[in-house]
Amino acid sequence: MDVADLSPAQARERFRTGERAPTAGWCRGWTQANLIAVPARLRYELLLFAHRNPQACPILDVGEPGAWSTELFSGDLRTDLPGYRLYRDGEAVADVGDVVAEWRDDLVPFLIGCSFTFEAALLAAGVPVRHLEAGTNVPMYATGIPCESTGSLSGPLVVSMRPVPAELVETAVEVSGRYPMVHGSPVHVGDPAAIGIADLARPDYGDPVEVRAGEVPLFWACGVTPQAAVLASGIDYAIGHLPGHMAIMDVRDDRYRVA
Repeated sequence: MDVADLSPAQARERFRTGERAPTAGWCRGWTQANLIAVPARLRYELLLFAHRNPQACPILDVGEPGAWSTELFSGDLRTDLPGYRLYRDGEAVADVGDVVAEWRDDLVPFLIGCSFTFEAALLAAGVPVRHLEAGTNVPMYATGIPCESTGSLSGPLVVSMRPVPAELVETAVEVSGRYPMVHGSPVHVGDPAAIGIADLARPDYGDPVEVRAGEVPLFWACGVTPQAAVLASGIDYAIGHLPGHMAIMDVRDDRYRVA
């Protein structure tokens, strides 16, 4: 079966039994989300950070301390994503296939909107999505734009990039703008150096993609931003998804379309 035709439950079963792949294009029509789980003492700090940086950190769901499922994700957050990244003392220490042994009773899971959610709408509007064409992960970059900080959390805005033919830039902005809870319109169009990105061929997360003649790079706020804040802020313990390897939720993309 084509991965686009899988249900969320079918995809989660495949990840639970060892399949590892970026999830762009999986489970067409079903919402994907970023995962960040932090100790309960930091949950209100992360809520405040998200409130101050809503385009990068739109919260779709939050679990109770120690919980490994949420209202909108009925699977097991410890096993049902295709990849995880562990953080200790402000360092990324391991990428693993499950976090059963690492999940703690005080961890609070946050599910944050993902721009994969509007990619089907881009395609329907005739806007190409290069990483889907190439079968690779989306490129993501830490920018030179600082997020609005809180007492314990600060760090750079992370963005994802999709090259778009110049004549379709307005369409891409309009279509993605209909999905504000999954990052909405781009935060920047054009010159990557203007937002502190030195080389599009060297993303901080994910894989590079070709930018062809006549195309313009578009940059969307990215839900990996909280993981960048964990790194920058020296947080003692956190668990995130492996960038591009998302939590596939039990809710349809159209729930987050506002126009």
